[in-house]
Amino acid sequence: MDKKSARLRRAKSARSHIRTLGVPRLSVLRTGQHLYAQVFSADGSKVIAAASTVQADVRDGLKGCKNIEAAAKVGKLVAERAKAAGVESVAFDRSGYRFHGRVKALADAAREAGLQF
Repeated sequence: MDKKSARLRRAKSARSHIRTLGVPRLSVLRTGQHLYAQVFSADGSKVIAAASTVQADVRDGLKGCKNIEAAAKVGKLVAERAKAAGVESVAFDRSGYRFHGRVKALADAAREAGLQF
């Protein structure tokens, strides 16, 4: 089993558990160059809020797009957008990634911005 299929297997397991909770899901996608975060509705059919390092307003003032500082900015922005859409609490979907580094920085920033999970 290669790295990608193992991560996708872990992500599938976590998502099936989150689906039973019936709350919106904050999903993270981490690539080598960028970081993406989306808040999906409870059934997964609609994107409520999104933010990524690809967006120009996120990149402003950052030294790079693939560091912890950029991840924290994405987390704060996605939390603000979710709260503006009326979402107060979510389930954090780390997409099979380990909870450290950029993923942890995004989660901590989202919590500080008022999103509960």
